[in-house]
Order: sequence, then C-alpha cells, then structure tokens
Amino acid sequence: MALYNRVNGRVLKEKMRSLPEKRVTVSFYRYHHIQDPMAFRDELYRGLESVNVLGRIYVANEGVNAQISVPEAAIDLFKNFLYKISFLNGVRLNVAIQDDGKSFFKLKILVRKKIVADGLDDNSFDVTATGQHVNAKEFNNLADNENTIIVDMRNHYESEVGHFKNAIRPDVDTFREELQLVEDLMKEHKDKNLLMYCTGGIRCEKASAWMRHQGFKNVFQLDGGIIEYARQVKELGLENKFIGKNFVFDERLGERISDDIIAVCHQCGKPCDDHTNCKNDGCHLLFIQCRECAEKFDGCCSEACKEIITMPHEDQKEIRRGINKGRQVFKKGRSGNILFKPDSH
Repeated sequence: MALYNRVNGRVLKEKMRSLPEKRVTVSFYRYHHIQDPMAFRDELYRGLESVNVLGRIYVANEGVNAQISVPEAAIDLFKNFLYKISFLNGVRLNVAIQDDGKSFFKLKILVRKKIVADGLDDNSFDVTATGQHVNAKEFNNLADNENTIIVDMRNHYESEVGHFKNAIRPDVDTFREELQLVEDLMKEHKDKNLLMYCTGGIRCEKASAWMRHQGFKNVFQLDGGIIEYARQVKELGLENKFIGKNFVFDERLGERISDDIIAVCHQCGKPCDDHTNCKNDGCHLLFIQCRECAEKFDGCCSEACKEIITMPHEDQKEIRRGINKGRQVFKKGRSGNILFKPDSH
C-alpha cells in the first residue's frame, strides 16, 4: 500500500468538489514525545486513509498537529481509531465553524523537526509549564480587566482580517519572530495579566510556557483558540469580542466569526476580507481580493500574472523554471503588487 498520494492535485480538487459526500473539518494537536516519528507517521496514514480522511498533518518528536476533513458518516470510525492511540485518547477535536467539509482534497502527513516552527530550544525550559487555560467566559472577564494585556499570537495576514477587540497584533511574518517581539513588548508589564490567543491553541501552548520561563507571572491562554471560543460564545450566548474572520490554513482560508469586515481588497481598497492565492502558479501569492477584482484580474494579483496565465502551459512552466516561490510565507500581504492596506493594523 502506498503511503503517499501521487494523484495530481488539480484532479483531486475537482473530484472533491464534485462529490455529494458530507464532510466535517476538524483540527487537533497534542504535545507528546514520539520516539519514532516516521513509524508513527505511517501508522497514522494507514489508519486515516482507511476511513477516507483528508488533510495536512505534521508529526515530530514533540507531538502531532493536524488539520483534516472527515466524512460525516465516518466520524465515529475516525474517533475510534484516533482514541486508540494512547496519547491522543480524548484529545480535543476543534470542529470548524463555517464549513462544508471540503477544506482538503488529499491526505498529506509530513515528518518535521517541530510541529510548529518556534525557534526555541525546548531543552532550555519546561515546555509543560504552560499558562492557565481559560474558556470563552473567563477570556471575556479577563479582557474586561484593566490590568490585562491581550496579545494575538498569529501572523500579520491572519490578524488583518480578524482579531479580538483591543488586542496587540504584532506585525510579523512568522511565529518565531513574534515570540521575541512579544517578550520585548511585555518586559515592563510582567505583573499584568498576559492573555494570549491563536487559531486553535497550539501556538499558545509553547508561547505561554516560554513567557512563564521569562518571568511573567500571570500568563493565560485561550483554550482551544478562536475556533473553540466561537463555538462556546454561540452555544452559551456570550458576548463575542472577536471581530471579523478567523484565518484558517485550508482551502477555505477563513471562517466568519462576526459580520464585521475590517480588511480591504488589496487591489482596489474596497472593504473585503476574502483571501485567495494568485492563479499564476509561478506566483501563488496569498492576498485579499474582492469579487470585482477577481473578475477583472482573472484571479491574479497583477496584470503581469494575468497575462502569464493566458500563455500555453509549457511557456508558463519555462517562465517559472528555477524560481522557488514556495508558499510565499514571507510575502503574504507584503508583495509590491499589494496596493491597498488598512489605515491601521
């Protein structure tokens, strides 16, 4: 049995969108020492593929971080398999808020050095000594406390479309950069309540332990992140202090938490918070584009890219030969093609 999917991505994506099967988008993570990440990766692949789970999962010596799409009819089978893995038994499953389940089109499990790139030496501090986990109600109470500083532990392109009211939103490209910046910003406020949040909670697990190691006394983290907060707010009828969209790392690129649109189209400046990737495979820039500009530029970030996608496929391949654009991690929202940004970030 092949433990990698070798079918063309475009074919898989079209197949997924055409199927009537109902699916659910789920994320989970767990920090745990995995002695043989590659063997665990293969075990996980076999089990998840057997119940038609799709998604992207990172496995490392320090644990597992997963964003997946599960067939609705196979939820129980999926849970039975997952919970039989001792360190994942009972792990919280964050279910997407705004979702048709068609968020992934193939199963991809990668072995990495870390499940989140943080640049920290885990041997230099106790990674299990995390901050105090708080639920949505407790988060709201802390947010109303004048002695609390709220910090968004996500990247600039994530907080651009949505964030908690009054949160500090560091203008960074990576989590690694943010840890140092937050430490510097907060060094004169070590006795205040440091209230941290991220998408699903995983970044705050490591960040809160690091900040405690740096001498911060009152460190709190939103349990389950924005995803779980939104679920609890709706279920319990609490005040929603999150404005805008929650950026997510799958085909959806975002799920709406409030009706507020706080970002703008990067091409015309009109209110918009819909992320997309440039249609030119040689660019693939992540940016915000309204429907009118999507039609005008044919889904591209610029006239130059629009012209390229009209060329024969082989000519396009020749143009991008030898140019490694990757996932444009460091250029999301910072490209020279981005003409409009919000007045303040």
